[in-house]
Amino acid sequence: MRNRLTRREMVKMGLGSMAALAVGGRPARAEARRLHLGLVTYNVAKGWDLDTVLRLVEEAGFEGVEFRSTHAHGVEPTLGSSERAEVKRKCDAAGMKQVSLGTACEFQSPDPAVVRKNVDEVREWVLLARDLGARGIKVRPNGLPEGVPVEKTLEQIGRALTECGEIASDHGVEIWVEVHGQGTKEPANMRRIMDACGHPAVGVTWNSNDSDVKGGSVRESFDLLRPFIRCCHITDLWSEYPYAELFALLQGSGYDRFTLCEYPQPVAASDGAAWLRRYRKRWEDLQQG
Repeated sequence: MRNRLTRREMVKMGLGSMAALAVGGRPARAEARRLHLGLVTYNVAKGWDLDTVLRLVEEAGFEGVEFRSTHAHGVEPTLGSSERAEVKRKCDAAGMKQVSLGTACEFQSPDPAVVRKNVDEVREWVLLARDLGARGIKVRPNGLPEGVPVEKTLEQIGRALTECGEIASDHGVEIWVEVHGQGTKEPANMRRIMDACGHPAVGVTWNSNDSDVKGGSVRESFDLLRPFIRCCHITDLWSEYPYAELFALLQGSGYDRFTLCEYPQPVAASDGAAWLRRYRKRWEDLQQG
């Protein structure tokens, strides 16, 4: 049965409207909202092929996956139409409620030709996301170039993201800007980038950086970026990062999207299911307060 609104129509309405929708586009009851757990293949699963990734995340009870470019899974814009259809079939069969794509596209270079190349690459990733039924693609800033005023760089990144948003919205896909890079990962600078962008198809991926934490809390940084959070990367759940507070803030804001495990060390496929189950248990415990 067709949803009353298509994904493209929801993007056109603005991502703020989408916060009231559950995974899969179904209307969400407030009391049913919850966080969802998925896996970024960087770095845990960088050596796992596609079938192994999907088998292990399904066995461990994860609900989604973000395929990071250049890894062994081979989910890349170079795939042909039949290969894309097969990837989509396998993700659907594994019960993945969200598939997203992690790119290395970035827009801070002072060379306009480099920025243009990255925007053109975004187009190719958006088309792949469309064909796979992926919800979004992750892009990033990757620092502040020397000798260029900070505000000029932040504005430039924002303008490039506006164009990316136009490309994505035409195909029912979202752009998620990772809070990443020396200087650009500062929440205040990321807020300036998002204000300069202003496109409803562009949001941020919270990245669980140390720079989020002010006086032991992430509340100040969270409040600054809250209107734009469309995805969340989580790393070492046994670290001192205040994950219990972050999860409570996400839930309290009505966020019912994904927290994606982006643990920094590779894990052997033979240990993968057990490791992912331990990670899931820790994730669940942190939400119990």
